Parts: sequence; C-alpha cells; structure tokens
Amino acid sequence: MSPDEVAALVRDVRDRVRDRHARQTPEIPDFELPELEPLGRARDLADGKVAAIGHVNPRRPGLVNNLIQWVKKTVARSLNWMVRDQVEFNRAVVAYMDRQIETQVEYNYNLLRVAREVVRSRQELAERLDGVDGAIAEIRDDVAELRQTQTDMLRHWSEWKPAFEEKLTQSEIHFLHAVREIEGELRKREEGFRADWLTLHQNYDESLRNASADIQQRLWADLDRLKAEQERMIQTELRVLRRKAAVEPVAPAAAPAAAVPETSAPRPGPPATAAGLDYTRFEERFRGDEEFVSQNQRFYLPIFEGKTRVLDLGCGRGELLKLLADRGADVGGVDLDPEALAACREKGLPVEQGDLYSYLASQPDSSCDGLFCAHVAEHLPAERLQELADLAFAKLRPGGVFALETPNPGCLAIFAGDFYLDPTHEKPVPAARLHFHLEEAGFVSIETHERHPAVEVFPNELGPLAASEELAAFQKRFFGGLDYAIIGRKP
Repeated sequence: MSPDEVAALVRDVRDRVRDRHARQTPEIPDFELPELEPLGRARDLADGKVAAIGHVNPRRPGLVNNLIQWVKKTVARSLNWMVRDQVEFNRAVVAYMDRQIETQVEYNYNLLRVAREVVRSRQELAERLDGVDGAIAEIRDDVAELRQTQTDMLRHWSEWKPAFEEKLTQSEIHFLHAVREIEGELRKREEGFRADWLTLHQNYDESLRNASADIQQRLWADLDRLKAEQERMIQTELRVLRRKAAVEPVAPAAAPAAAVPETSAPRPGPPATAAGLDYTRFEERFRGDEEFVSQNQRFYLPIFEGKTRVLDLGCGRGELLKLLADRGADVGGVDLDPEALAACREKGLPVEQGDLYSYLASQPDSSCDGLFCAHVAEHLPAERLQELADLAFAKLRPGGVFALETPNPGCLAIFAGDFYLDPTHEKPVPAARLHFHLEEAGFVSIETHERHPAVEVFPNELGPLAASEELAAFQKRFFGGLDYAIIGRKP
C-alpha cells in the first residue's frame, strides 16, 4: 500500500474508534474519557516515516529521469544494510504505539463500564434512600401516634385506676369468701369420704367373712359329697362282691347254657372275646352306675305308658324293669350275665339267664305289649337282626311297642373310642338297617330319636364347630346323638 492509502486507512480506523468510544456519555454528564487523538496522530506520523524509508520518490517518465531513478534505487539498495536496524526499530516503535492505543481503548471501555455501574448503583442507592426516607417518615408518624396513644392510655388509666382498685378489692373479698366456702365443703366431703371408706371397709370385711364362710361350707359340702361318693363306691364294690359270691356256687350248674345253639349270639356277658374280663366292673366304669343309667332310661317311660306286660331283652342290672315295676307293670327280663341277674334279683325283678332268642321263642305269641332291647343289637351278628325283629313282631300284641337303643354310627364321635372300648361289640348297626328290618317284620309308625348329643358329652371338643351355619349343619349331621332309639309299633 502507498503511504497515502495507509494514512487514509488509519484515519478511518480512528474515526470509527472515536465514534464508538466517545469521551462523554449521556448517562454520565460530568465524566470524560482520556484523549487518544494526539497519540494516534503521533503513531500515524511515525508509521508514515517508517513506510517512506528505503523508497525513491517517483519522477516523470524519460531517459534521464529513468536513469536517475535507477541510480537512486541502486544507492538505496546499497544503503539498505545501514538502515535495516533503524527500520526495525521504527516498526517496533509503531507496534508499541499500536498496543498502547489498543490498551488505552480497552482501558477507556472498562472505565466507561465501571462508571456506568457506579451511576446505576448510585441511582439504586438514591431510590432506596428515597424508600428509607418514606419509611422513616412513616415510623415518625407511628411514633407520634404511639406517643398520643400512650398519653391517652395514661389519661384513661388515671381515670380508671380508682374504679379498678375498688373492683380488685371487691374481687379479693369474694375470692376469700369462696376459698372459705370451698374449705368448708372440702372438710364436709372429707368427712363423708371417711365415713364411706369406713362403710366400704366394714362391707369388705363382712363380704370377706361371708365368702370365707361360703367357701368353708362348700368345702365341707364337697368333703361330704366325696365321703358319700366313697361310701357309694364301697357299697357298690361290696354289692358286686356279694353278687359274685352268690353266683360262683351256681357256676357249675350253668352247663345247660352250653346247649344254646352255636348260631345264637350272646348279649354282654363273659363271651369268648371277653375271657378274663370282669364285665360287671367294666359296665360300672364305662357305662355308668345304676342311678345314671336309670335316669337316662326314664326317656322310655312315656313310650311304655299303659303297657301291662313288658320284657327286657338283655336286661342287665334291670334299671328299666325297676322303673316300670314301680309303676305297676308286669315285667320280665333275660340276660347271660349272672352278676347282672343277681342285681336284678336283689330288686325283686323276675329275670332269667339265657339266650334272648331262646327266651323270646319260648314266650307265647301275642303275650306281651312291650319289648325293650337296649345296647344289645351291636353285640348280635348282623344276619340275625331280622330274626329278632320277626320274633318280636310275633310275640307282641296288636298295638304293642318294640323299642331298641344302640350306638349311632352316623355320629363320628363314637368311633373315637367309645364303641371299640367294649371288646364284646360286633359291628355298629345303622338306623336305616334297623328301620328296614322292622318294616320287613311288619312294624308301622317307626320313629328314630337321637340320644345323648355329642356336643353335650364333648363340649370343649365340639362346641367351637358351630361358629357358622355351614359348620353347625355339619356338626348336626356327623356329630349328632351318640346313641339312637328306634321304636316300632305292631298294627
């Protein structure tokens, strides 16, 4: 570039920089940036001189001027080694001045930015100070109002103080009267509480004495009951021993019983399966004493009401026969157990020892109007149950009643041990089978009654089952009566 072009470019740059970084700003009226124009002019002059070193002024065309120009250029080239360092120095100075100008421009820019921040901060501070002044004015107003309020309060207090002191005095007087009344009431209540406590203590002592006396009475009653139970057991043992003593001499004469046909089935007694078993003690232990059995068999009294001749097949100790005989009925019984028959004879009951089939066959037809057979069917062979029903039908008068009682196989509880506890039991007999046998024999109006509900005998085991309707139905179906009574009537 020629020196003129370079100078023009520098001027253009300077103008643009001047326009962009004016010395004064509208935001800061009193703020002025440092002047950079003298430094720029000096730099432009130095740059022009640096550009002129080593150059030859131009001349008009012509032979002489061309020759002169050639000589000047040759001399300039020959002196180039002498001015080289000066040229480098001049260029370094110009570069330094450029850097100074740039640094000063950046400094001016940062200074202007800081000045603007300061002005903005000053404006914000002024706005805040204006707000503070307003707040101070409000506070002063509030303080003045508070002082006025305080003055009013002091004035009102001076007016209210006498009345307030008078009311306070009256309140203290009322309070003291109330405290005195409360003390008196508390003293009365304390006396009342003391009297109530003494009464409660006396009642407690009396209740304790009564409870102690009641416990002692119950203890003595229990002792008397245990004593009576012990005496009853002793009497039972003695009675069993007397029966055994009465039976033993007759034992050899029992040989005719061997003549009973082998097909006949014995009732409880000493069969082969119970050899060595004291069946009398066994029944006393597991079936119950005579009083207990007699109480249970009162169920049949309304059934045999008005019957004049009643036979008990397998009469045992004769509990039902005794109940009917006391009511004027003509009774009779048969059993294989000599000890049980001895118990019947002690009561004055007409009984025989033998097989129930032979005994029933020996009776005249239509000779009785009541037959009873309790807990015998389970000892008999299943094939002879129909024979028993036919014989009973033949020996009963028209309108006669045949009642049987046996363990109920429909109740699952009997298989928990009660049925198989007796070694002389054959098989349980379902109620439907006995019903069928009685129908085949000709009985009518056959009724079945479940007896001794399992839930009453085993309340702890079966009681919780009836928690819902479904379980209650299941309990009724499979845990009904431990025994059942089936009653048929001859038309």
